[in-house]
Amino acid sequence: MDILDIIEKKKNSMELGKEEIEFFIKNYCNGNIPDYQAAALVMAIYINGMTQDEILNLTISMANSGEVLDLTDISKNIVDKHSTGGIGDKVTLILSPIIAEIGIPVAKMSGRGLGITGGTIDKLETIPRI
Repeated sequence: MDILDIIEKKKNSMELGKEEIEFFIKNYCNGNIPDYQAAALVMAIYINGMTQDEILNLTISMANSGEVLDLTDISKNIVDKHSTGGIGDKVTLILSPIIAEIGIPVAKMSGRGLGITGGTIDKLETIPRI
């Protein structure tokens, strides 16, 4: 398998298979695929779009490219409200407790000191304790 063939395939509006997507993610993450080739593939994806299967396979491959936490001892169904952060991020601090209150476990990883806006933990710590 070769990244140039994968780029060409997507450039020609063809659907990428699970193995091709896994190859791309694995080899990009370990440094075997340079940024300029990744950018070419992303551009072909942007121009030609992705099928639902491609989106699913890309999402799973990206999730599996890092450490995966097994939280099944807490519950079979756990939700995460992910945020890219930023000055306007107000949803996480409101939505997560609401979801938890209705009995759905919420796994929320939050950061602090994320640039000028601060992370979710920084924002949470500004709320006075009663």
